[in-house]
Order: sequence, then C-alpha cells, then structure tokens
Amino acid sequence: MTEMGQRPSAAGWGSGLGPSWGSRLRRSWGSPSPPTLRGVEAPSPYEPRSGEPHAARGAAPHYNPCMRNFAAPEDLAAFDADTELGFPGEFPFTRGIQPTMYRGRLWTMRQYAGFGTAAESNQRYRYLLSQGVNGLSVAFDLPTQIGYDSDHPLAAGEVGRVGVGIDSIEDMATLFDGIPLDKVSTSMTINATSIILLALYVAVGKRQGVAPKQLSGTIQNDILKEYIARGTYIYPPHQSLRIVTDIFAYCEQNMPQWNTISISGYHIREAGSTAVQEVAFTFANAIAYVQAAVDAGLDINAFGQRLSFFFNAHNDFLEEVAKFRAARRLWARIMRDRFGATNPRAHQLRFHTQTAGSTLTAQQPDNNIVRVAVQALSAVLGGTQSLHTNSRDEALALPTEESARIALRTQQIIAAESGVVNTVDPFAGSYYIEQLTNDIEHGATELIERIDAIGGTLKAIESGYIQRQVQDSAYHAQLAIDSGQAVVVGINRYAAEASGRIDVFSLDPALEREQTERVKAVRARRDVARWQAAMDRIATAAASTDNLVPMVIAAVEADATVGEIADTLRAVFGEYREVSLD
Repeated sequence: MTEMGQRPSAAGWGSGLGPSWGSRLRRSWGSPSPPTLRGVEAPSPYEPRSGEPHAARGAAPHYNPCMRNFAAPEDLAAFDADTELGFPGEFPFTRGIQPTMYRGRLWTMRQYAGFGTAAESNQRYRYLLSQGVNGLSVAFDLPTQIGYDSDHPLAAGEVGRVGVGIDSIEDMATLFDGIPLDKVSTSMTINATSIILLALYVAVGKRQGVAPKQLSGTIQNDILKEYIARGTYIYPPHQSLRIVTDIFAYCEQNMPQWNTISISGYHIREAGSTAVQEVAFTFANAIAYVQAAVDAGLDINAFGQRLSFFFNAHNDFLEEVAKFRAARRLWARIMRDRFGATNPRAHQLRFHTQTAGSTLTAQQPDNNIVRVAVQALSAVLGGTQSLHTNSRDEALALPTEESARIALRTQQIIAAESGVVNTVDPFAGSYYIEQLTNDIEHGATELIERIDAIGGTLKAIESGYIQRQVQDSAYHAQLAIDSGQAVVVGINRYAAEASGRIDVFSLDPALEREQTERVKAVRARRDVARWQAAMDRIATAAASTDNLVPMVIAAVEADATVGEIADTLRAVFGEYREVSLD
C-alpha cells in the first residue's frame, strides 16, 4: 500500500557537512576513465550504442545520458577493497550490517496496511499475520496524519480513505485487539502527530500488560521531509523538531527496543528525485536530526543505535542495489567522521524498503506484479532490514485481500526459492556495481556539500533549492516517458486497447459516519475534570522545556482525542504556512 494525501511544501532544518569531510571521502576513489586494451584507446563506455538516443535522467532503466556499455578493471584502479568494502558486519558496512545477513535471519516482511475503521483494519492485520507477515505497518488516514478528529469539518470525505482513522485510545485498542504487542513489531507511518500515536501505542500496551520497555517497532517521526515532499505538517519546523527530540529522549530512557525515527527518502523519490538525490536529501535531513539531538544533550552513541531509514526500491535494478550499498557506506562515514560516533552500532544504516508506488500503472495492472518482484529483489540484494511489497491494484484503489496476498507471496518466494539469501552481498567485486556504488556515494556527498554551502537544510528548503532539484528530475523523467525514450510497458509501448478488469477494493461510505459517532461517544462518557487537567499539563509542558511524551500519554489515557491534543499544541506552537517560492 502506497502513501497518499501528499501536498508539496517547503521548510526544513539547518546543518551540513564540512568540506574537509567530503574531501577526505573522495580521495579514496579515483576518477574513472575509458578502458583501453593493450594501449589502444577503446570506445568510451559512457557513449550510447549506435542508433540509441540519449535518454533524459529520470525514472526508467535507460535514463542516464552517460549510461555505460560496460565496466572494466580500470574503472576500479584506485579502489581499495579493504577500506571501501571490508567484511559484512564491519565498517563501513558496504556489504551489510550483519556478518551473516539473511543466512542468519531474514528481513522482516512488513506489509503496509490500514483503511476504514480500526475494526476493519484489525481484520486485515490478523489476516496478514496468518499468511506469514512477521511485522505490522500501519497506514493512517489523512485527518489522523494532520491532527483532526473524524468529526471535524475538514475531515469530511477523508475518514478511513488512505489509511485507518484513529481518534482515541478506544480506536487504538480495537486496532490491536487480539494482537499481543510484546510479540509483534509495529511500524507506524505518522509524522506531525507522531507523539500522539506513540502515546496511544504505549497506552494500549499498558492495557495489555506490556510495559513500554517491551514494545518493539518504529515510528516514522520524520517531519522534515513533510516540508520537502509530502506536506502533512502542522507546526513550524523548530517546534516540530522539538517534538522529535522529545521522542528521542523519552524512548532512550523508556523504550530501548523502539526505533525513534524512520528518516524517509521514499517520499522524496516518489516525488520525482533521482537515486542520488534520494540518498543526499535523506541524509541532509538525518544530519539535522542528529545535530538537534546532540544539541539537546543526547548521547550519539546511544540514540544513534535507534535511528532507522526508509528507502524506495525503484525500477533500475542494478542502480538500486548499488544505491543501498552506497547509502550504508556513506552513513557510516557521516556518523564516524562528522559526528564522532564511536559505537559501531551507531555507524550502522538500518533501513526499511518499500517498492515504488509511482511506477505502478492502472493499465494492465498484472504487469505491476513483475515490477514489484524486480524492485523487491533489488532491496534484498541491497541488504534491507525490512520490506513492503506493493500490491498490483494500488494504482486503482486500496489493495484487495488477494492482491495483498500476492504481494506478500512475492517476498516469500524470493526468500524461500530464489537462492539469493544463501550468500551475503553476492554483487561484491562486480566492476559495474562497485563503480556505481562509488558514483552514487560521490554524487550524494557533493549534493550534501552544496546544501551545506547554502547554509544547511533549512536554508536549502526555504530557498527552494531542494524542491527545484526534485521537480527538475521529475520533469525530465516525464519528458523521457512522453518521448518514448523511457519505456513503460503497457503505457507507451505494448499498450492494449482494453486492459483486463480486476476486482478492486471498495470502502463502505457508512464507515465514516460510524467513526464520527464513536469519537463523539468517547467525549460524552469521559471524566471531564481528569481530561481537562491532562490537557492543561500538555499546554504547560509545550510552553516550557519539559518532555511532552509523558504528558501526552497521560492525556490519551484520560480519553483525550488526537484532534484535541493537536489543537492544544497548535495553540502554543502555531501552525506552519507554506511560503511561496516565486
């Protein structure tokens, strides 16, 4: 299931990498040169084959005007395998963060799901668990994401549409009814209201007799990319980052198995970025989060172990494998060389991957099964820690049960039948893969340095630099598709006059009315004095430097709703308004 409800916007946070860091990083690479044979100059591997058009850089496998025909040993003349690769489980973790990778433990198969009411979604989660999913991933509807209760006028028509609607602790308890939270790992894709949904999860765990320290999972909590690419922000950036670091601090003390943030390149890629931009802009945001946490007095060797990332698996198979390897190496160097982290676990890039929803087509939807399989395989060969595979019908509607099962079976077949799990990093030593890994790391480093020269991530976003970079890439990718240089099977080549029809999921309109009645009932039966006291404590904490998480947990336990807590914070923090880039 892909994420919906995006609105383009701009803002962010400042920080960057010093030029000496990037210079040290680049010195280990050499400049690639056209290969020669016995002193005779060979045709450049960067030149297109005779008769092939130069394709615009963008979305398809042949997007690159400098695409190589082949790679050769000379491309890696300055390559030092000891420093650039090492062994799996050792710095710089190019080959994977664990010595045995999938030979020891498979990736978590985590299918992203949520729709309608909590009861409807609970049934889907139970079904997925019965089919072999070993981790849940919760999609929330747009009102929940931007802090409105289901009966708010602005929520009309959106309740339960792109995810599950959650208003209160009763909804959250229903969502996980019969699912023991000490036995399952849960990922929650939520950002502006992440502190509220985390509090609800903790409160429901307590109801089940599960202490916060026993809970495992991830909360996305990546607000900076909302200002860049997605748009579900509420508060201004400074106040939003304060919430992020409050979550870091609370979880460091109380939830040692919880990943406090999932820094997302997925949405940046879905908005149209290239693979290099996905890595660079994701890490620019990550640097800002790490710096903010360090400035707040947190120990990088402690909270650095709980950082996680979220990447896109796109169509260019080899590039995607190289991208994941390059990202792992670059992040290890950033944490060690820029921030001085000494704990090897703080150097490790742990990431979830989702196949690329933007590549799926409404025409000939069964073709999407193949696209997703190729993308998923790139994530596995790239060393992902968990994976969501999109369903074939997601360009049309929310996934049906059958489509969700096919998507899950895709992962299971890769794991059980393909044989790729039998060795770690099988592409290691490939001339092309290693050079492409170097190129992506080099390109991402240069972009990060450019952002630093602008004045950091916040300045780069406020000036429109990052947005324009993404928009330009998306534009060129679309030009390539429109011209036919980039082939999309079933769209601009091999199109059929009439695609075969498939059953699509349909949401009962009555569910919205039922959800609004439920939240009204919660308000009607709660202890008003207890509720008001809890809300007052949130307002007081927001105006001070006190950690907000315990106050929000107390509020949800007093039956405060998502919208009410978000409104209390709005009253203190204000709301962010996008600045025109014209």
